[in-house]
Amino acid sequence: MNTTRSKTDTESGISVSLTELLALSALARGNNLAEVRRSAAARTGQHASRWRGRGVDFRESRIYQAGDDIRHMDWRVTARSGRPHTKLFEEEREHGLLIMMDFNPGMRFGTRARFKSVQAARAASLLAWMATHAGDRVGVLGFGGGINEEVKPAGGRRGVLQVLRALRDWDRDAGNLRESLGEALQRARRLLRPGTRLIVISDGYSADADAWPILARCAGRHELGCVLVSDPLEQGPPPAGRYAVSTRDGRRMLDFGNRQQREDWTKPFAAVRD
Repeated sequence: MNTTRSKTDTESGISVSLTELLALSALARGNNLAEVRRSAAARTGQHASRWRGRGVDFRESRIYQAGDDIRHMDWRVTARSGRPHTKLFEEEREHGLLIMMDFNPGMRFGTRARFKSVQAARAASLLAWMATHAGDRVGVLGFGGGINEEVKPAGGRRGVLQVLRALRDWDRDAGNLRESLGEALQRARRLLRPGTRLIVISDGYSADADAWPILARCAGRHELGCVLVSDPLEQGPPPAGRYAVSTRDGRRMLDFGNRQQREDWTKPFAAVRD
């Protein structure tokens, strides 16, 4: 392996750096994932369960019902209202996070600080660290580029390190084979357990007609999210002219002098965004 080239590619934003992914742990600590989870629980009921007993947080008092544990009577509310009330607590459960990472060839593109693939890996790592710091299990599934592997959700530092190493290795090994989001979701469904959250990180170009009904079914059973990664050049072409670009295979020229080409340039991204 040419270590000098590897270092250059990493520093130029072409390849994923494990050191950089590890460093994102500190940034993740500044984001309170627990608060995000509680907010989601208030909307969907998927992250919190009310139970009669001692829990992490007191949630509310309600009218006493037959079978309630009298040890959890709310005597203050009972005295104030004249009607027996009992306390309810909220139990925080351990949940899993499964990240789906797009390694299709189009992800290896970027005109600013880094390739979309590198930025996507950074986003995945930040989410993985946030989940780990919150005590959740985290796993990752790679698709596209010939990547047909997954890391099952696991907890603790060992679990997140497995995810980060997979992101680095898959980015290095990704080739030119394409895989649709629909095909990848079929694989992901085997890893989804009750309570597992699913987040797809992609530029959106792999989405196909088969993906939407699967996503709809997943949304009915799991908390679902998507991180759309794009490059400014996809959103609009630069001024007319010829531009030199660098790729893993060398340098090539892009010609933005043709008017029709400029008009057609943003249509694919507009379709993905909409």
